[in-house]
Amino acid sequence: MNDTETSPIQATDLSELKQIQKPNWIFAYSYWDIVPVACGILHLLFLVSLIVFFNKISLLLFIVLASIYAISISWNINGISHNFIHNPYFKSDFLNRIFSLILSLTMVFSQTFYEITHNRHHTGNSDRPDQHGHTYDWISIYKHGKEGRPEEVWSYCLKGYFRDNIPEIYRELKKKNIKSAKFGVFEIVASIIFTIIGLFINWKATLCLVPFYYIGHSLSYLNGYYEHFNGNPDKPIAWGVSTYNKIYNWIWFNNGYHAEHHYRPKIHWTKMKELHKKIEQEQIKEGVHIIDHSHPLGFLDEKNKTLKA
Repeated sequence: MNDTETSPIQATDLSELKQIQKPNWIFAYSYWDIVPVACGILHLLFLVSLIVFFNKISLLLFIVLASIYAISISWNINGISHNFIHNPYFKSDFLNRIFSLILSLTMVFSQTFYEITHNRHHTGNSDRPDQHGHTYDWISIYKHGKEGRPEEVWSYCLKGYFRDNIPEIYRELKKKNIKSAKFGVFEIVASIIFTIIGLFINWKATLCLVPFYYIGHSLSYLNGYYEHFNGNPDKPIAWGVSTYNKIYNWIWFNNGYHAEHHYRPKIHWTKMKELHKKIEQEQIKEGVHIIDHSHPLGFLDEKNKTLKA
């Protein structure tokens, strides 16, 4: 879905949210973007530090820090990386490429390839399988479900990492932009080289991080699962599931406003609360599903809780 689709809310109401003053220096949308950018850089430095200082810390401390790294993968993918896809932080394409590479090295994947997957997600909006069993959204929670139901949560989370079809993603990206396709391949190669360098610096530390790396990506799928579980694929305003938990939204860069985000994906992350206020009555009318906890803890919430006046 794009922001120009017909909406029960007047276009002028929502267009006001897009009128973010354009900074005159470096940043494309808001100076607030310096926060996710700084966090993205620190995330990479944190990973490097885990490898470099592995021999100087206790095993227990390493496990604690590596667990934080695992959680921070989901935090980055669903916050920093995610918002970067919809509203690239910098005016300069070169700086956006550099930051994309930083994210790729940190999560050991291609940010550019992830962008294609995520854009498919927004077009399909976690759609149900068609008569041939196919979903347009490659990561739809219904893709591997049975009888029109979502897939079981732990199956979705633990298998998700291995389901990425790299050749298919590359072909899709190549159709859209050959330069971006080549850069995505470069990000993958750079991530592999980065990992090899890590093995040379401290092979024990690098290998010990592997299970935490996998757990981190599985946690990201857990996050994504409850962003749509009990959502309504047939109603644009209810495609996503929101949580208005203040701590979660503060740390995860307003990712909790997920129904709002899927309804208008180009609205800047700093404007999510304002968007929610503008469309809240329509959300109540259409029965938008909400949860009290953060998305990764969605299994703790009621199954049929909807937004109420």
